Amino acid sequence: MLRCPECSAEIDVDEDEVEEGEILSCPECETELEVSQTHPVALNPISDELEEDEEDDELEEDEEDFDEDGDLPDEDDEDDDDDDEDE
Repeated sequence: MLRCPECSAEIDVDEDEVEEGEILSCPECETELEVSQTHPVALNPISDELEEDEEDDELEEDEEDFDEDGDLPDEDDEDDDDDDEDE
């Protein structure tokens, strides 16, 4: 008998018949669990937090294009160069 690492509920699975990489679902908390090893069977929760972290990283990369106010950087630098040439 296996136990969910999140809520400790019993998961009714034959330990001899699970394969590494297999995805199980906890009947109590509905957490998806990956079989990370078979002898002894070890279950690791598959969390949506990983996906959210990846999305946050992508958002942070996009935010680098903006200044601290959240605006696009001003293109005044090009205008300043033009003013210097006129003088």
